[in-house]
Amino acid sequence: MPELVFFSGTMDCGKSTLALQIGHNRSARGLQGVIFTRDDRAGEGKLSSRLGLVTEAVEATECMDLYGYLVGQLSKGGKVDYVIADEAQFLSPEQVDQLARVVDDLGLDVFAFGITTDFRTKLFPGSQRLIELADRIEALQVEALCWCGSPATHNARTVGGEMVVEGAQVVVGDVNRPVGQIGYEVLCRRHHLRRMTAAPARAGTLSPDVLPIASA
Repeated sequence: MPELVFFSGTMDCGKSTLALQIGHNRSARGLQGVIFTRDDRAGEGKLSSRLGLVTEAVEATECMDLYGYLVGQLSKGGKVDYVIADEAQFLSPEQVDQLARVVDDLGLDVFAFGITTDFRTKLFPGSQRLIELADRIEALQVEALCWCGSPATHNARTVGGEMVVEGAQVVVGDVNRPVGQIGYEVLCRRHHLRRMTAAPARAGTLSPDVLPIASA
């Protein structure tokens, strides 16, 4: 049975790498897929991984009808065996509904990859709708780590190395950006709540997480 599968995780946990791997494995068996992406770090119409892998994709613009696009491809005699949607958190709820319709009406597997929550720990609308509709939700097995070494569970937006909690929900950026730029960092829940990113933590001589020891 065809499925709508949502692969979710924080930034830096290998979502795009897995999307590329799924596409490669299927193309090696003679299957042809359509890859949708939105606001990829490599630019418009690209699906890229931090490992340096990149492939061409269809940019899913804000008002694009994903179901209609696929029907158009099939109507012109094109072959579509599966669909990959990377950066799926940026899709609108209506576009996620269209992906579900692709599964139900066209009988195609749809593999969606995205971040669940934004830098404020709020659900992205696209991710929320995927959680509501997906046949299956898979947590990525590659574990991203906070600067402290604990498993990273939250995404933080940084400006000048400092965590910010206000601003537009979508600002395209990446991890490992120069300190002076808008960037992102993955943190454990404890350090996200304390707004403690790697830069100020490394600058301090004593971490605020270390409890003082009073002498007897």
